[in-house]
Amino acid sequence: MEWGNETWVREFVFLGFSALVSLQRLLFMVFLLVYLFTLATNAIIMATIVLDRALHTPMYFFLSVLSCSETCYTFVIVPKMLVDLLAQKKTISFLGCAIQMFTFLFLGCSHSFLLAAMGYDRYVAICNPLRYTVLMGHGVCLGLVAAACACGFTVSLVTTSLVFHLPFHSSNQLHHFFCDISPVLQLASQHSRLSQLVIFMLGVLVLVIPLLLILVSYVRIISAILKIPSSVGRYRAFSTCASHLIVVTVHYGCASFIYLRPKSNYSSSQDTLISVSYTILTPLFNPMIYSLRNKEFKSALQRTMSKTWFSLN
Repeated sequence: MEWGNETWVREFVFLGFSALVSLQRLLFMVFLLVYLFTLATNAIIMATIVLDRALHTPMYFFLSVLSCSETCYTFVIVPKMLVDLLAQKKTISFLGCAIQMFTFLFLGCSHSFLLAAMGYDRYVAICNPLRYTVLMGHGVCLGLVAAACACGFTVSLVTTSLVFHLPFHSSNQLHHFFCDISPVLQLASQHSRLSQLVIFMLGVLVLVIPLLLILVSYVRIISAILKIPSSVGRYRAFSTCASHLIVVTVHYGCASFIYLRPKSNYSSSQDTLISVSYTILTPLFNPMIYSLRNKEFKSALQRTMSKTWFSLN
């Protein structure tokens, strides 16, 4: 891309928290503590799954990938945001903005398809328990993760290329705290209807198709659960899906609000608020919802901590 010939803008200025100047130091402390806690939580989850052989199952394999994805996702956005909260000049280069957009889109899109793969895992576990280990072998799990990453890479590459091929001749003031699609498009001097349509359709592809796959899985799951004679059995079967359903609801609720809205309804303040939730709070709560309320995981965590303590002594 001949960015130097096509644009006059060399850098963007973030204005996401410009209305909260007096609170920026407080926000820095709050966001820093949440970020560090998120990193620690995800590190503990990944280490426990790797070290405890009882957790070497498809469900926990996908959970470890999810935790890794959440960690990388926050690393792309939060450190820069924290620096900007204390900086006088809150800027990012044109190339840096493109790289940030590509990376967070890659991780976010992969996340959507990964949730669909986790829904399929729950479907196989409940509807075909006797063939679970065969249908969800290690190669199949790796293939599903690779497919999710390939889809995320393709969508993010096409979307980022379409956005940054547009000319940016006027304002460079970005009403956000990172390079998201809608705020950057607001600064483009010319909007190609074709490129906007393609970007919207890619958003539909990333959100709607995985969601439909998840819905199909859960229709089958609910049908199978209703056939279980005992209420205890039905409760246990559904409890293994509850965490996944909560994460899916939060992820698709926030993403649909941001990316499937008509452009006429765009609001920078609303987007900033929602973006804070899914870039800072969601990566914190998702692993906790999945793991720390799970009895099997908590037992594995206790075993891992005991082994580590004894080895150190």
